[in-house]
Amino acid sequence: MSIDNSRSDKTRVRSIDALRGFDMFWIMGIGSVVVQVAAIEGTPFWTGLAAQFEHPYWNGFTLWDMIFPLFMFLSGISSPFSIDNQLKNGRSRKQILWKVIRRGLILILLGIIYNTKGIELRPLSEYRYASVLGKIGASYIFANIIYLYARPKAQAVWYWVLLIGYWLLLKFTSAPGYPPGNLTEAGNFASYFDRIILPGRLSRDIHDTVGLLCTITGVSTTLLGVITGNFLKKYPMSPIKKVFWFSIGGLGLILLGLLWGLDFPINKNLWSSSFTLLTGGISLLLFALFYYIIDVRGYYKWSFFFRVIGMNSIFIYISPIFINYSYIAKASLRWIGQLSGTYEVPVMGICTVFVSWLVLYFMYKKNIFIKV
Repeated sequence: MSIDNSRSDKTRVRSIDALRGFDMFWIMGIGSVVVQVAAIEGTPFWTGLAAQFEHPYWNGFTLWDMIFPLFMFLSGISSPFSIDNQLKNGRSRKQILWKVIRRGLILILLGIIYNTKGIELRPLSEYRYASVLGKIGASYIFANIIYLYARPKAQAVWYWVLLIGYWLLLKFTSAPGYPPGNLTEAGNFASYFDRIILPGRLSRDIHDTVGLLCTITGVSTTLLGVITGNFLKKYPMSPIKKVFWFSIGGLGLILLGLLWGLDFPINKNLWSSSFTLLTGGISLLLFALFYYIIDVRGYYKWSFFFRVIGMNSIFIYISPIFINYSYIAKASLRWIGQLSGTYEVPVMGICTVFVSWLVLYFMYKKNIFIKV
């Protein structure tokens, strides 16, 4: 990791940082606040809303499922800007490739540290090696290799080949003792593959929610962002027309994802091809909305709160291992919770989010940005 002291707001696509910050905002604690309020209120509205902040155990989809793929999509959007700048500054493709691989491997290592809740010596068999950051890192490596060495049309071909190939792989294979195409937690081939290949612990003993084979479609998720970023950066078209095509593309992917889900269920655990299309489509629509409001129309001041988060997203994800934001909030702001009576728990949750944002704001003002 490194500390980047540059903050060229005028040259950045502000909507990328804002949307990334909006994405991370929910896992900073606001999702938990919604669930806590629902437990107090107990009304159909709050109960239904709280259900959207939990992952389905197997098949299905909730809004909570969007956080992970949206982040991967946004990491892909940034790639054409970063890689093209490096090429412009004289770096060779080989040099950039090694930098990409190094970054991905660091993310994989950070994922193991996050799973362990810190740096701790354990027997190798007790570590969990698969992780959210690990999946982001591995997908980032392969998506960027495709961008470095494939033309735009070939990148689109890779996107679909990975989706279709993963579908065919799971459709004609299974765990021993199950019929081909079995997609249950115990019977699908991806989970079986993790059981025999992945060292250490799996998140669910017989299945890991971010296993190895689902990286195939994870690459497609990131690659969609790469293709979007490339289109945004290089295609000779007015910004408003780009918003239009982002929206059309997003709606098309959502429709295809829902249709494909009839045969290959929408499933975050398997990162199914239908799930990849659905979340990719929603990601495109969200980006189109943020890009239109912030970069096309120029209404960006309101997004400052989210941009502060988005510009230090990896830090705010991993820092709760080392910084007890809840303790700081209780020590300094518990009186606010006490004044709120029944709602003390969710109010303190909001205070915790506020404290963590203040840390990010301090870093922003000091031009401290943690980069991998």
